[in-house]
Amino acid sequence: MKKVILLCSSLAVLMSACVVVPVPDRDRGAHERDRDRDGVPNRVDRDRDGDGVSNRHDRRPNDPDRR
Repeated sequence: MKKVILLCSSLAVLMSACVVVPVPDRDRGAHERDRDRDGVPNRVDRDRDGDGVSNRHDRRPNDPDRR
């Protein structure tokens, strides 16, 4: 029984040490990588601001309030 308790407590200590900390991108904010948060990076997104107008026809492709 002591071995089981020791094993469980050791496992709990090991699991508590596993913490994932997000590292911020120092070059630019997260909104610059995916401005409209649709899962497509801005460099390949055909509608970066998510206003429904493609970047090619949008006079302001980074501003969702203006077309």
